[in-house]
Amino acid sequence: MESEARRKALSERLEQAKGPVSAATLARELSVSRQIIVGDVALLRAGGLNITATPRGYLLPHPPAGITRTFACRHRADQMEEELNAMVDQGCTVLDVIVEHPIYGQLTGPLRLSNRYEVAQFVARCEAEEAAPLSQLTEGVHLHTLLCPDQAAAGRVRTALEKLGLLYQ
Repeated sequence: MESEARRKALSERLEQAKGPVSAATLARELSVSRQIIVGDVALLRAGGLNITATPRGYLLPHPPAGITRTFACRHRADQMEEELNAMVDQGCTVLDVIVEHPIYGQLTGPLRLSNRYEVAQFVARCEAEEAAPLSQLTEGVHLHTLLCPDQAAAGRVRTALEKLGLLYQ
């Protein structure tokens, strides 16, 4: 497959995907190496395609259904799973985590976590890679952007985080 045709197939695959698609999966589907996919994604981004890289793979953002809300949180690294579960249990998707770094400014990590299974996978990957959460750069203080189906769900998140003592005041 020619590179132009492969990149067209790659962008079409991401447009049709219901969620993130890993580089390994795309490589297998297009019969190329993972590195070729990474390069193709870089070229597609340079061409203006808004491809997001998440811990579970690439995706093209679709217009969100619902409302977005940002919550300021503070907790220890060992409370991360409890915090994320409190959010997804209310029917919300945790879109990202944001910290304010003294040198680099705002650092954002895309998450796209919608349920306990995805949270557990994310936490397991962090542990397997021995990767510290971004919030450790800021003594546990960080923001999460959530996509909630409605205002009631956002209110339930606030209540759950307050009860756990994780909402930063």
